[in-house]
Amino acid sequence: EYGLRALLELTKAYGQVALRRSDIAEVQHIPVGFLETILLELKRAGILGSRPGVQGGYRLIKPPEDVSVGQVIRILDGPLAPIPCVSQTAYQTCQDCPYSEARDCPIQDVMFDVRNAITGVLDGYTLRAFYDLGRNRRVRKSPQRRGKNALSRTQ
Repeated sequence: EYGLRALLELTKAYGQVALRRSDIAEVQHIPVGFLETILLELKRAGILGSRPGVQGGYRLIKPPEDVSVGQVIRILDGPLAPIPCVSQTAYQTCQDCPYSEARDCPIQDVMFDVRNAITGVLDGYTLRAFYDLGRNRRVRKSPQRRGKNALSRTQ
């Protein structure tokens, strides 16, 4: 959550000025120590750039339209899959699995669907769309587009 909140500020300032870590922390109520770690991870991943000095700070170096929320979460938190045996980016066989063949595993069948749903939603939002969503709280996907069992924010 802290990473996404920081990126809201950086998206807002995209193409304008670099933001100081302390300013991002203050506006978004993020502990500075956590924020520094987050910003460095995003910089290593090529999402952010930084400049030292009085006029320095952090800025998005990729357009916010080109970065998905899913990418950010993978960078900061790791795979989106709920269990390792369905991960697209960090696949691992399950420890002590009683099924000799993955295709026989009913848990895996359900978790593939969960992974695909999570990935579809998070990869479907760019930083720009995420920022715009916050600016205009009335812009929502309809419950029909999100699925029959989805709850809206007001339910």
